[in-house]
Amino acid sequence: MKKHLPSPLVFILLLLIPRDTHQYACDETNPSTSDNPFCNTSLPYADRAKDLVSRLTLQEKVQQLVNGARGISRLGVPAYEWWSEALHGVSNTGPGVHFNATVPGATSFPAVILSAASFNASLWLELGRVVSTEARAMYNGGLAGLTFWSPNVNVFRDPRWGRGQETPGEDPLVVSTYAVNYVKGLQEIGDEQGNSSSTDQRLKVASCCKHYTAYDIDNWKGVDRFHFDAQVTPQDMEDTFQPPFKSCVEEGHVSSVMCSYNRVNGIPTCADPDLLKGTIRGQWGLDGFVSLP
Repeated sequence: MKKHLPSPLVFILLLLIPRDTHQYACDETNPSTSDNPFCNTSLPYADRAKDLVSRLTLQEKVQQLVNGARGISRLGVPAYEWWSEALHGVSNTGPGVHFNATVPGATSFPAVILSAASFNASLWLELGRVVSTEARAMYNGGLAGLTFWSPNVNVFRDPRWGRGQETPGEDPLVVSTYAVNYVKGLQEIGDEQGNSSSTDQRLKVASCCKHYTAYDIDNWKGVDRFHFDAQVTPQDMEDTFQPPFKSCVEEGHVSSVMCSYNRVNGIPTCADPDLLKGTIRGQWGLDGFVSLP
């Protein structure tokens, strides 16, 4: 059974829990906006998102297309920073996470390539659960968001790539298995015994598998990730680079996928209709959103 994840715009709704003296859209003390259908938790996620989008002007919609999304005061919707990181622990690398005197840091587990070397899928799942629990706690304290641009599931083919330590390594099967377990650990709601359910539509936090696809270069002898054109054969694409992302979507039910900086066979991945619409949505059934890097 396909799991229908909430529309990305619903995460804005989840942020409407008042943390200060301001009134927010779904606050019962703000009747001018709280009666809107998008605040009605008995409605399906898709209906709530559709209602919210229908109320936005074109300018307001455009302002939601960047990681630092603008607030919409007339609807009581606060600003939101989408960019938070949690590759091996909640990190303030992204502007969505902040540490302070009360929460000076979060648990930092070993670099992903080291955890992956354990070949322990249950460990990867548990790491995701712990990280997401800390992430939710930080969100409750106003120190983090609910959307985390993790994990990095690029197959590590080039040892000159400085971000290789973020990845589960060079084997597509290991990377795929890691991706599914870490995504489930981040996203799935568990009961008091820590058991999670893949049929629960709610999200603990929203995960993002990156960078889609054939990406493993930063800056090497004048070639950088912004201008690199990866020449990949169809077989290598299907056997090596695509499996982790396919697993993220079909088995992990990931909320989002981030397209990569580079081109693949001459076409920028973030503007390739075959990759973004034909494959990831059409074939794999992504029920979420695509994020730009």
